[in-house]
Amino acid sequence: MDNSKPITQNSQLTTHNSQPPTRILVIGSGGREHAIGWKFAEDFKKKNQELELFFIPGNAGTAQLGQNISLKSLEEIRDFAKEEKIDLTFVGPEDELSRGIVDLFQEAGLEIFGPDQKSAHLEASKAFAKDFMNKYGVKTATYKTFQGPMLAIEYLESQEFPIVVKASGLAAGKGVIICQNFEEAKKAVLEIMEDKAFGEAGSEVVIEEYLEGFEASILSFFNGKEIVPFVSAKDHKKIGEGETGLNTGGMGVLAPNPLFKREHFDAFESGILQPTLKGLLEENLLFSGVIFFGLMITSKGVYLLEYNLRMGDPETQATLPLLENDLYEIVRKSNRGEDFKLEFSNQQACCVVMVSGGYPLNYEKGFEIRGLENVQSPYFIAGAQLSDGKFLTSGGRVVNVVGIGETMEEARTIAYENVKRIHFDYEYYRNDIGLD
Repeated sequence: MDNSKPITQNSQLTTHNSQPPTRILVIGSGGREHAIGWKFAEDFKKKNQELELFFIPGNAGTAQLGQNISLKSLEEIRDFAKEEKIDLTFVGPEDELSRGIVDLFQEAGLEIFGPDQKSAHLEASKAFAKDFMNKYGVKTATYKTFQGPMLAIEYLESQEFPIVVKASGLAAGKGVIICQNFEEAKKAVLEIMEDKAFGEAGSEVVIEEYLEGFEASILSFFNGKEIVPFVSAKDHKKIGEGETGLNTGGMGVLAPNPLFKREHFDAFESGILQPTLKGLLEENLLFSGVIFFGLMITSKGVYLLEYNLRMGDPETQATLPLLENDLYEIVRKSNRGEDFKLEFSNQQACCVVMVSGGYPLNYEKGFEIRGLENVQSPYFIAGAQLSDGKFLTSGGRVVNVVGIGETMEEARTIAYENVKRIHFDYEYYRNDIGLD
C-alpha cells in the first residue's frame, strides 16, 4: 500500500492486450478524492489493466495519479466527460450532487456514481431528512423545524438543555451548534437565521434533543435495492487533543471503530439501516451511490444523527485502504442494480490529519511540504497545490497519513512514524489519534 511512488499519467501500466484504457473521472479536490483515485489506481495495477484518471479540479496529490482539469459549471463537466469518452464518473462532494450533476450525466447517457438531485435532498436538507426518519421509524433524536427565528426562540423557552441547533441546509460540515443553555441557543438561532452565519443553509433550522454517547460513522453503497455497509469508522472532529476546542472537518479516523461492537451493528441494522431502506424504496428514492450514516451510540441505544449521500472525509481515507474488492467493478455492479458483497481486510487503519496552524480559523498558505518522498504508508493530499514541482499548502487540512496494521496500536505507530517524515511551516496535528 505504499503510495510514495504513485502511478502518474505519464507512467501508466503497459499491457499487451488490445483493450483501450479505462477512463475514470473523479469530481472533487480533497483528501477523499485523492483516496478514491488511489484506490482505483491500486486495483487496476493489481489486475494489470490500463487506467487513465482525471480529476475536476483535483489537487497536488491527484496530479500524481492522473490529470487535473479546471472546469466550473456542471454543463462543462458533462461535456468534458462526453468528449473524453469517460467510462465512469465518481462524485466526491455534496455540492455537485445537490445541484443535480447525476441527473445531468444520466440524461446524456453517461455513467456516474451518486444520488440524483431528489435523493441528495436527504443530505442537502436536515429538515427533510428528519421528516423522512420520523415517517419510517428510523431511530433518531426528537426534533422540531422552524422557518423563522421568533417561533424557534419561543420553542427553546420550554426545552431542556443542552440542546442542538442546526442549519438545515449544506454548511460544509459545519452549521451544528451544541448549546448549554437558553441564551446560547437563542444566540445560535439568531446567528444562523438572521446573521446568515452559514449563508442560505440557515433559512431553516432544526432544533433537536442532545444525545450523549460516542459517535460512529458507517459508509455504505446503495444499488437501488440493497444497502451494503462498510466497516465502521471513528472520526475525531475537535481540533484539540482529548476532543477539545473547535469543530473541524476531521482531525483523524480509526477503522474499524474500536468502540463499535457487534451488538451496536445489530441495533444499527434493525433500527436504522432497514427502516432507511424501506423509506427509500417507498419514496422511490432509487439511485446507485453512497449513503453515509452518522451515528450516536448512547445508553438508550444507537441513534441516527444524519445522512450524507457521499463518501465521508476523512473516513474514506481510512476505510478504502481496507476494502479488498475492486472499486471499479463494485461501482459498475451497483450502477446496474446487481448484487454484491463488500469484503474488508481484518487489519486496522489509523488516519492522522496534518493541518495548517490556525485552522479551523485563520491560517496562512503557500508553505512548501517537505518529506513526502520518505513516506512509506498511504498518504492523501487534502489541501496542497503544485508550483514549480513543489507541493505548497493551500488549505486548512493539508495531508492525511494512514497507518495500516494488524492491531490499532501497530497502525497508530506506523501512521505517526510517517507523519514525522512530513514537514511544513506551522504544521499541526493531534498526537492522540488511536489512543481511544
